[in-house]
Amino acid sequence: MSSEAPTAAPLAQRLPPQLFFVVSAVFHYLGPACAVLLFAAVDVLGVAWLRIATAALVFALWRRPWRLWRRSGPADRRTLLGLGLVLAAMNACFYLAIARLPLATVGAIEFLGPIALALAGLRSRRNLAALSLAAAGVALLTQIRLEGDGLGYALAFANCVLFVAYVVLGHRIAGTGGIDGLAAAMLAALVAITPLGLVPALPALADPVLLLAGIGVGIASSVIPYACDLLAMARLPRASFALMLSLLPATAAAIGVLVLGQIPSARDLAGIVLVMAGIALHRAART
Repeated sequence: MSSEAPTAAPLAQRLPPQLFFVVSAVFHYLGPACAVLLFAAVDVLGVAWLRIATAALVFALWRRPWRLWRRSGPADRRTLLGLGLVLAAMNACFYLAIARLPLATVGAIEFLGPIALALAGLRSRRNLAALSLAAAGVALLTQIRLEGDGLGYALAFANCVLFVAYVVLGHRIAGTGGIDGLAAAMLAALVAITPLGLVPALPALADPVLLLAGIGVGIASSVIPYACDLLAMARLPRASFALMLSLLPATAAAIGVLVLGQIPSARDLAGIVLVMAGIALHRAART
């Protein structure tokens, strides 16, 4: 799979890949925070459709992914379609889960998959220690309670599996199709989710305020973080990227303070310190 180099590529290559990940981590929870506010006026699947539709339109206008599709072979097209289906299902499961369970709980379950990916890519005792610190920090940050909505937990674990598939497929296209590949996959995701999400999204399409809110959710939740993910994936080994995902609970705590006024406890702060220590200790494999 090949792609025309964007004019911004030299700048993207000069910036450290960790910077793109940090930007992605911040927006990973800013978007859902806004989405939860929309749930009172728009059905959950309607919000998921608005998110994907916005991202698909922005990426299509920016990257024109049909050009990549035309010159891709059958195997590459299957990868793009697979990523599109994963994006559609992952977003739907994630929103349905956070409508039933606390965001921190869903985030904790979501991180179980990246832990497995990071373990699979370990090559040194140093990185094993780094993963242990990060996992301990996540355990402190997230207090999963087993009682509650059974369907919510099933959706959260389905989202966890799909998130792993997103990381694996994302790495496949990151170094070849890049953001063009993501754009093509997002169009496929829109086609996949439209039968379930278009009708629930109609109230927002008729209300300018709700529509603007939905567009904001799409840009914050999918355009910015997914593009940054691809830029980071292109230069980080999969295990390193998976370990860095342990930053997500820490960014969630920070956003909780800034956006929702949720002051972290001493336990939360200890968890953040452990996560940061694990990230600092980790060393990417040399390629």
